[in-house]
Amino acid sequence: MIDYITGQVKELSPTMVVIENQGIGYSAEISLQTYSLLEGKGQATVYFQRQINQRDGTFVDYGFGSKEERQIFQLITGVSGIGASSARMILSSLSASEIQECILSEDTNKLKSIKGIGLKSAQRMILELKDKIVKGSSSSAEVLFHNDSNAAAEEATSALLMLGFSKPNISKALQRILKESPNIKVEEIIKNALKIL
Repeated sequence: MIDYITGQVKELSPTMVVIENQGIGYSAEISLQTYSLLEGKGQATVYFQRQINQRDGTFVDYGFGSKEERQIFQLITGVSGIGASSARMILSSLSASEIQECILSEDTNKLKSIKGIGLKSAQRMILELKDKIVKGSSSSAEVLFHNDSNAAAEEATSALLMLGFSKPNISKALQRILKESPNIKVEEIIKNALKIL
């Protein structure tokens, strides 16, 4: 699977982008957030996420202008009853950091103001995602599992999941460990997490 492509922006519309790299054009569906990031750029990096279309079983590639947006998309599509189209609509209405803030502050009104998201979907998003998103030290929240400054956290999370621990518990343990030692190695994260879990 393609993770990201850096190349020339050959076509761009509010719903789609074509990135050309070495004579090959890669197209992906995008949100308005990504459209704003890519608009006016000759060269760009687009992060990809492939989703299966439930209606006809085909695959659809979604493109994102930042890793953060893709991470939020992955979290949202993991919520039961919310598909890729709804996730794209959410990301077209709010930025990734605004979505995180809505979830952390349990702001159902802001979430249900998005077209296609009712009260039940907004409540489900908050319920299922609140433990997966942790508050960062800055005003915007960060997704712990994909923290760019500490790729070791992602590796440790995968290992702990394979050992049978739940994601919310891993999240809490890793948050504590990384707060005390931000540059800790994978093995140490796992050892410390096993003491806590």
